[in-house]
Amino acid sequence: MPKMKTKKGAAKRFRVRAGGTVKRGQAFKRHILTKKTTKNKRHLRGTEGVHETNLVSVRAMLPYA
Repeated sequence: MPKMKTKKGAAKRFRVRAGGTVKRGQAFKRHILTKKTTKNKRHLRGTEGVHETNLVSVRAMLPYA
C-alpha cells in the first residue's frame, strides 16, 4: 500500500495544535493596505482556528498531522 501524500500547499498554510484544532493565518493582510482602516488591519493580526465546516477537508489534506 503506498503512502498517502500531504498536500504541500496545505502544509504551508495550516498547523495542527496539541488539542487537535487547526490554526490558520488571517487573509486580506498582504497588499492594498492603504484603503483599509487601522482598526481593520489590527483585527487581522494573529491566527485563527479553522472553522468546523472546513475541518474535515483540511484534515484530509494533512493525513499525518
